[in-house]
Amino acid sequence: MAKKELIPTTKSGIMQALAEAAGISKKQAVAVYEKLLDLAVKGAKQEEKGYMLPGLGKLVKKQQAARKGRNPATGAVITIKAKKVVKFRLAKACKDAVLAK
Repeated sequence: MAKKELIPTTKSGIMQALAEAAGISKKQAVAVYEKLLDLAVKGAKQEEKGYMLPGLGKLVKKQQAARKGRNPATGAVITIKAKKVVKFRLAKACKDAVLAK
């Protein structure tokens, strides 16, 4: 039976994997990762179309309309106010890679 590759799921593990793959220090990997996150957040705030992370997906800011909802404790119908939300749309290439059989 083939041994499965362990995929890091913590920030520290991901930074270590990035550092090893790029041949840089863990501190440099953290700096690159944090800059990427900063660019994505700033891009999603500014861009009407969202911020694209090629091969992964798009970070999009949307206006959500007011709607009716239900209070789970009482069952009473309530109105949920309109608000801005952030969504992440997965890229087709990433979706296909994850769902491939």
